Amino acid sequence: MRQKIVAGNWKMNKDIDEAMELVVSLEQYRHDFSQDVKVILAPPSLYLANLEMVEEPFFELSAQNCSHHDYGAFTGEISPAMLHSMNIGYCIVGHSERRQYYHETDEMIAKKIDACLRNHVRPIFCCGEMLEQRNGKHHFVTVLHQVEHALFHLKKDEMKQVVIAYEPVWAIGTGVTASSDQAEEMHGFIRDTLINHFGEELAAEIPILYGGSVNAQNSAELFACPNVDGGLVGGASLKAKDFAQIIVSAS
Repeated sequence: MRQKIVAGNWKMNKDIDEAMELVVSLEQYRHDFSQDVKVILAPPSLYLANLEMVEEPFFELSAQNCSHHDYGAFTGEISPAMLHSMNIGYCIVGHSERRQYYHETDEMIAKKIDACLRNHVRPIFCCGEMLEQRNGKHHFVTVLHQVEHALFHLKKDEMKQVVIAYEPVWAIGTGVTASSDQAEEMHGFIRDTLINHFGEELAAEIPILYGGSVNAQNSAELFACPNVDGGLVGGASLKAKDFAQIIVSAS
């Protein structure tokens, strides 16, 4: 049975007091959370050390980005080796905002995934198409290209450590959400792509999350899809009550 995961990507939001207040508020709902659902929080990296000190946490931690280098003269960067030294178990890699605003290429994203795996940090690999690619009927080939370049060089034991997040770019932060049929169609396509390359047994183990304006109103319908194993949640993860409802809906 695949792991159900709900991850909250806080992006560049909250000051430290607000961040800790959000965790305290979420903790009030922890008894409603199923042990079968893994909760991951991805705060700004500046706050990872603070959240790592929370006693008896109900969540695991993820960085929002990393370098593909382990160490060196790369001012401002944070490496997976550093994340591992702080017991940070996950890192988001290839988010559409990194691709769009920081011009991250498929080659760079593949190197970041390699660096994460080399340092025992599980990558949450993001893929997804832009609106013009979907309207032009190029959404499948776009996602196929991203998956091939990021993951197909991995060995099977490495691939087992990867979490995939499908994020249609046209639905991120827009309030527009892919329908459950659209989400399931693409998640099924990604699963079939993994089957064709890695085999059915391994592909059946890989969690594929949906990200794209997930909220407390649509999460249950999305998570009920056979190939949707949870969500990578943006704005709704900044509101304790809404995020708690999303976590509960994944169980």
